[in-house]
Amino acid sequence: MEVSDFAPTVSPDGSTIAFPLSERTGFAKCVISREALEEHFWLPPGSDEVRMLKTFADGRERIIAVAERKVRARPHQPVLITVADFLGKR
Repeated sequence: MEVSDFAPTVSPDGSTIAFPLSERTGFAKCVISREALEEHFWLPPGSDEVRMLKTFADGRERIIAVAERKVRARPHQPVLITVADFLGKR
């Protein structure tokens, strides 16, 4: 899968970042929660939009990998990435 026209955007309330994920058959709308960024990508609590987008960019490869796995599991459905998606299976 590829990211097409990669343009992540912060939600108006600052609780998520939305980003597109594309594949040959179409696009998937993906969202990652602020909590996931804080817990697994060291986003400081209360950070502004610029810092959120920087943190997202820094963790982009891991975030995209999780999004791709979720799209494969449930094609053609929106993807919400949360803290739980980064917890290792034990």
